[in-house]
Amino acid sequence: MRKVLLSWSSGKDSAWTLHLLRQQPDIQVAALFTTFNSAADRVAMHAVRRALVEAQAERTGLPLWAVELPWPCSNLEYEERMRAVCQRATMEGITAIAFGDLFLHDIRDYRVRQLQGSGLEPLFPVWQIPTEQLGREMIAAGVKAKITCVDPSRLARSFAGRDYDLRLLEALPPEIDPCGENGEFHTFVCDAPVFSRPIAVRVGEVVERDGFVFADVLPE
Repeated sequence: MRKVLLSWSSGKDSAWTLHLLRQQPDIQVAALFTTFNSAADRVAMHAVRRALVEAQAERTGLPLWAVELPWPCSNLEYEERMRAVCQRATMEGITAIAFGDLFLHDIRDYRVRQLQGSGLEPLFPVWQIPTEQLGREMIAAGVKAKITCVDPSRLARSFAGRDYDLRLLEALPPEIDPCGENGEFHTFVCDAPVFSRPIAVRVGEVVERDGFVFADVLPE
Protein backbone atom coordinates (compact mmCIF):
# COMPACT_ATOMS: atom_id res chain seq x y z
CA MET A 1 0.00 0.00 0.00
CA ARG A 2 1.47 3.34 -1.07
CA LYS A 3 0.75 6.38 1.09
CA VAL A 4 0.15 9.45 -1.06
CA LEU A 5 -0.04 13.18 -0.30
CA LEU A 6 -2.35 15.12 -2.64
CA SER A 7 -1.81 18.69 -3.79
CA TRP A 8 -5.21 20.30 -3.17
CA SER A 9 -5.97 23.61 -4.89
CA SER A 10 -9.66 23.59 -3.80
CA GLY A 11 -10.67 23.17 -7.46
CA LYS A 12 -12.37 20.53 -9.57
CA ASP A 13 -9.19 18.87 -10.88
CA SER A 14 -7.93 18.21 -7.35
CA ALA A 15 -11.26 16.67 -6.39
CA TRP A 16 -11.26 14.44 -9.46
CA THR A 17 -7.67 13.41 -8.80
CA LEU A 18 -8.69 12.27 -5.32
CA HIS A 19 -11.66 10.42 -6.84
CA LEU A 20 -9.37 8.50 -9.20
CA LEU A 21 -6.77 7.77 -6.54
CA ARG A 22 -9.39 6.30 -4.24
CA GLN A 23 -10.31 3.80 -6.94
CA GLN A 24 -6.80 2.32 -6.85
CA PRO A 25 -6.59 -0.44 -4.22
CA ASP A 26 -2.84 -0.08 -3.76
CA ILE A 27 -3.03 3.64 -2.85
CA GLN A 28 -3.97 5.29 0.43
CA VAL A 29 -4.34 9.07 0.26
CA ALA A 30 -2.97 10.17 3.62
CA ALA A 31 -3.51 13.94 3.53
CA LEU A 32 -4.17 17.02 1.41
CA PHE A 33 -1.85 20.00 1.22
CA THR A 34 -2.81 23.51 0.15
CA THR A 35 -0.74 26.66 -0.29
CA PHE A 36 -2.25 29.74 1.34
CA ASN A 37 -1.48 33.40 0.82
CA SER A 38 -1.01 34.22 4.50
CA ALA A 39 -1.67 37.93 4.02
CA ALA A 40 -5.11 37.29 2.50
CA ASP A 41 -5.81 33.99 4.34
CA ARG A 42 -6.89 32.49 1.03
CA VAL A 43 -5.70 29.82 -1.40
CA ALA A 44 -2.97 31.12 -3.67
CA MET A 45 -4.44 31.97 -7.15
CA HIS A 46 -7.89 30.52 -6.50
CA ALA A 47 -8.50 33.13 -3.75
CA VAL A 48 -10.73 30.72 -1.82
CA ARG A 49 -11.22 31.40 1.88
CA ARG A 50 -9.31 29.12 4.24
CA ALA A 51 -12.48 28.10 6.10
CA LEU A 52 -13.96 26.71 2.89
CA VAL A 53 -10.85 24.61 2.19
CA GLU A 54 -11.04 23.29 5.74
CA ALA A 55 -14.69 22.37 5.06
CA GLN A 56 -13.59 20.50 1.92
CA ALA A 57 -10.95 18.55 3.85
CA GLU A 58 -13.47 17.66 6.56
CA ARG A 59 -15.82 16.26 3.91
CA THR A 60 -13.06 14.12 2.40
CA GLY A 61 -12.15 12.76 5.83
CA LEU A 62 -8.52 13.74 5.30
CA PRO A 63 -6.18 16.00 7.29
CA LEU A 64 -5.24 19.28 5.64
CA TRP A 65 -1.64 20.45 5.64
CA ALA A 66 -1.62 24.24 5.28
CA VAL A 67 1.48 25.61 3.57
CA GLU A 68 1.82 29.28 4.52
CA LEU A 69 3.22 31.57 1.83
CA PRO A 70 4.14 35.21 2.44
CA TRP A 71 2.91 37.88 0.05
CA PRO A 72 4.70 38.65 -2.12
CA CYS A 73 6.41 35.25 -2.29
CA SER A 74 9.61 34.64 -4.21
CA ASN A 75 10.20 31.36 -5.99
CA LEU A 76 13.02 30.67 -3.53
CA GLU A 77 10.70 31.07 -0.55
CA TYR A 78 8.07 28.88 -2.22
CA GLU A 79 10.58 26.11 -2.83
CA GLU A 80 11.85 26.28 0.76
CA ARG A 81 8.33 25.75 2.08
CA MET A 82 7.74 22.91 -0.35
CA ARG A 83 10.94 21.21 0.80
CA ALA A 84 9.56 21.32 4.34
CA VAL A 85 6.36 19.64 3.09
CA CYS A 86 8.41 16.90 1.43
CA GLN A 87 10.45 16.33 4.59
CA ARG A 88 7.30 16.02 6.69
CA ALA A 89 5.80 13.63 4.15
CA THR A 90 8.75 11.25 4.16
CA MET A 91 8.87 11.32 7.98
CA GLU A 92 5.22 10.21 7.99
CA GLY A 93 5.82 7.29 5.64
CA ILE A 94 4.42 8.95 2.53
CA THR A 95 6.12 7.81 -0.67
CA ALA A 96 4.42 9.90 -3.40
CA ILE A 97 2.80 13.28 -4.06
CA ALA A 98 -0.11 13.48 -6.52
CA PHE A 99 -0.98 16.52 -8.63
CA GLY A 100 -4.00 17.41 -10.75
CA ASP A 101 -2.06 18.67 -13.77
CA LEU A 102 -3.70 18.00 -17.12
CA PHE A 103 -1.37 18.80 -20.03
CA LEU A 104 1.09 21.64 -19.30
CA HIS A 105 4.49 19.98 -19.68
CA ASP A 106 6.46 22.85 -18.14
CA ILE A 107 4.53 22.61 -14.86
CA ARG A 108 4.79 18.84 -14.78
CA ASP A 109 8.54 18.99 -15.51
CA TYR A 110 9.00 21.55 -12.73
CA ARG A 111 7.25 19.30 -10.21
CA VAL A 112 9.33 16.30 -11.26
CA ARG A 113 12.54 18.31 -10.84
CA GLN A 114 11.50 19.59 -7.43
CA LEU A 115 10.87 16.07 -6.13
CA GLN A 116 14.17 14.65 -7.38
CA GLY A 117 16.16 13.33 -4.43
CA SER A 118 13.26 13.82 -2.01
CA GLY A 119 12.32 10.15 -1.84
CA LEU A 120 8.86 11.05 -3.14
CA GLU A 121 7.43 9.92 -6.47
CA PRO A 122 5.34 12.42 -8.46
CA LEU A 123 1.95 11.07 -9.59
CA PHE A 124 -0.29 12.65 -12.25
CA PRO A 125 -3.57 10.67 -12.29
CA VAL A 126 -5.49 13.00 -14.66
CA TRP A 127 -2.56 13.69 -17.01
CA GLN A 128 -3.56 14.02 -20.68
CA ILE A 129 -7.18 13.04 -20.24
CA PRO A 130 -8.83 15.09 -23.04
CA THR A 131 -10.21 18.10 -21.22
CA GLU A 132 -13.57 18.29 -23.03
CA GLN A 133 -14.16 14.65 -22.05
CA LEU A 134 -12.84 15.25 -18.53
CA GLY A 135 -15.07 18.26 -17.91
CA ARG A 136 -18.17 16.34 -18.96
CA GLU A 137 -17.18 13.28 -16.92
CA MET A 138 -16.73 15.36 -13.78
CA ILE A 139 -20.07 17.12 -14.21
CA ALA A 140 -21.88 13.83 -14.93
CA ALA A 141 -20.36 12.29 -11.80
CA GLY A 142 -21.73 15.05 -9.60
CA VAL A 143 -18.83 17.49 -9.34
CA LYS A 144 -20.22 20.96 -8.61
CA ALA A 145 -17.97 23.98 -8.63
CA LYS A 146 -17.95 27.77 -8.84
CA ILE A 147 -15.55 29.80 -10.96
CA THR A 148 -13.57 31.88 -8.46
CA CYS A 149 -10.92 33.47 -10.67
CA VAL A 150 -10.87 34.55 -14.31
CA ASP A 151 -8.03 35.88 -16.43
CA PRO A 152 -9.85 38.71 -18.25
CA SER A 153 -7.22 38.80 -20.98
CA ARG A 154 -8.49 35.36 -22.03
CA LEU A 155 -12.06 35.04 -20.77
CA ALA A 156 -14.87 37.55 -20.14
CA ARG A 157 -15.23 38.90 -16.61
CA SER A 158 -18.87 37.72 -16.61
CA PHE A 159 -17.72 34.10 -16.15
CA ALA A 160 -16.50 34.83 -12.61
CA GLY A 161 -18.88 33.30 -10.08
CA ARG A 162 -20.64 31.04 -12.58
CA ASP A 163 -21.33 27.36 -11.98
CA TYR A 164 -19.04 24.91 -13.70
CA ASP A 165 -21.70 22.96 -15.57
CA LEU A 166 -22.67 21.87 -19.07
CA ARG A 167 -24.11 25.29 -19.86
CA LEU A 168 -20.79 26.86 -19.02
CA LEU A 169 -18.87 24.38 -21.18
CA GLU A 170 -21.14 25.20 -24.10
CA ALA A 171 -20.73 28.96 -23.50
CA LEU A 172 -16.92 28.92 -23.43
CA PRO A 173 -15.24 30.38 -26.53
CA PRO A 174 -13.60 27.64 -28.66
CA GLU A 175 -10.08 28.82 -27.83
CA ILE A 176 -10.66 28.40 -24.06
CA ASP A 177 -9.69 25.08 -22.52
CA PRO A 178 -12.80 23.38 -21.03
CA CYS A 179 -10.93 22.79 -17.77
CA GLY A 180 -9.12 26.14 -17.71
CA GLU A 181 -5.73 24.42 -17.75
CA ASN A 182 -4.01 27.34 -19.49
CA GLY A 183 -4.94 29.55 -16.53
CA GLU A 184 -8.11 30.97 -18.07
CA PHE A 185 -10.09 30.27 -14.88
CA HIS A 186 -9.93 28.53 -11.50
CA THR A 187 -12.67 26.88 -9.46
CA PHE A 188 -13.88 25.98 -5.98
CA VAL A 189 -15.53 22.57 -5.58
CA CYS A 190 -18.62 22.57 -3.36
CA ASP A 191 -19.67 18.98 -4.06
CA ALA A 192 -17.99 15.90 -5.48
CA PRO A 193 -18.06 12.09 -5.22
CA VAL A 194 -15.23 12.35 -2.65
CA PHE A 195 -17.29 14.53 -0.28
CA SER A 196 -19.48 13.14 2.49
CA ARG A 197 -21.93 16.00 1.89
CA PRO A 198 -22.06 19.24 -0.13
CA ILE A 199 -20.81 22.64 1.02
CA ALA A 200 -23.52 25.30 0.77
CA VAL A 201 -22.03 28.46 -0.73
CA ARG A 202 -23.06 31.67 -2.44
CA VAL A 203 -21.18 34.13 -4.60
CA GLY A 204 -20.43 37.50 -3.06
CA GLU A 205 -18.49 40.45 -4.43
CA VAL A 206 -16.69 40.25 -7.77
CA VAL A 207 -13.52 42.35 -7.88
CA GLU A 208 -10.59 42.91 -10.23
CA ARG A 209 -7.15 42.76 -8.61
CA ASP A 210 -3.61 42.18 -9.86
CA GLY A 211 -4.86 41.64 -13.40
CA PHE A 212 -7.42 38.95 -12.48
CA VAL A 213 -11.14 38.94 -11.71
CA PHE A 214 -12.10 37.20 -8.47
CA ALA A 215 -15.53 36.07 -7.31
CA ASP A 216 -15.69 35.80 -3.52
CA VAL A 217 -17.30 32.48 -2.59
CA LEU A 218 -18.96 32.61 0.81
CA PRO A 219 -20.40 29.90 3.06
CA GLU A 220 -24.18 30.07 3.37
